[in-house]
Amino acid sequence: MDKISLNERDICTKFITPAILEAGWQQNQFRQEVSLTDGRVIVRGGIATRSRNPGAKGGPKRADYILYAHQHLPIAVVEAKQARYSVAHGMQQALSYAEMLDAPFALSSNGNGLLVHDRTGLTQPVERELALNAFPKFDELWPLYQQWKGLVDPQAMRLVEQPFYSDGSGREPHYYQSVAINRAVEAIANGQQRILLVMATGTGKTYTAFQIIWRLWKAKAKKRVLFLADRNILVDQTMQQDFAPFGEVMHKITNREAKKNYEIYLALYQAVTGDKEWKQIYRQFPADFFDLVVIDECHRGSAAEDSAWRQVLDYFRQATHINLTATPKETTDASNQTYFGEPVFKYSKAGDRRRFPRAL
Repeated sequence: MDKISLNERDICTKFITPAILEAGWQQNQFRQEVSLTDGRVIVRGGIATRSRNPGAKGGPKRADYILYAHQHLPIAVVEAKQARYSVAHGMQQALSYAEMLDAPFALSSNGNGLLVHDRTGLTQPVERELALNAFPKFDELWPLYQQWKGLVDPQAMRLVEQPFYSDGSGREPHYYQSVAINRAVEAIANGQQRILLVMATGTGKTYTAFQIIWRLWKAKAKKRVLFLADRNILVDQTMQQDFAPFGEVMHKITNREAKKNYEIYLALYQAVTGDKEWKQIYRQFPADFFDLVVIDECHRGSAAEDSAWRQVLDYFRQATHINLTATPKETTDASNQTYFGEPVFKYSKAGDRRRFPRAL
């Protein structure tokens, strides 16, 4: 066989996929040719087209392989190149995709060998070359992932391993939503009580919130949840669309009435607060009633210490608080970060720019 003449797909089919399988990875533990982003829109003379060449600047980003520790936890990215290139030729691309996915390992292969980069820094040297038949096994990588994320408690691991909601339609979170969801769940698994997620407008904050709540609720880590928004249409759309799978356990707080036989509550800030005590419906619930409070666009006022919305957070202070916002408020009078701490995740859709803090 003249390996030099083989294209990337042939290298994958004949060499890399067999190496992955021989290392003990199951078919449901890895995916091939995974699209991460669409190509950038290019406008010429009033005509808009999208770049379709994955190798071109501004083209779509597509990983040759993603290996998963669990359904929703990417653990390694593998980039394949033709045999005429060096084994390290795909490493920069693999590292870029691994950063996007928050995966700790980046691998590059030309079908002759394998270069492995450990982004956790837990193994030395950080980058090492291996024979293809020495492809890393799941049992080698998974303990390093757990150590990287600080996940040592079995109960924390059960929470992290809880899968996303799926309705069978094939819809799944975008890569950046997955990172946000995983970061939030991992932070809670590690005992963090105040969490800030910064995501640009139009990136699906409500769907992200739903998946976070779903995993925590299904794992029985958070049994009663309050979701707060500032516009009635947002609450109604949320119930009818993203939160619909909660079904009969879900309730919208209205008419200044606190019903206590539900598990997932949604409300307008205005519906539970007020300048008079009788309007402050949240006080009809015991202070320890909710395990989780999720705040949509907290920058609109609840970051201020004298805000009526902040009173809700202070009242349910024993609960975990998550704030999702596009524009965190940082002024001399109000600060999201003073209350919630540094964001565990930031994402700006414009130009697909990413700013991820160090892994938790």
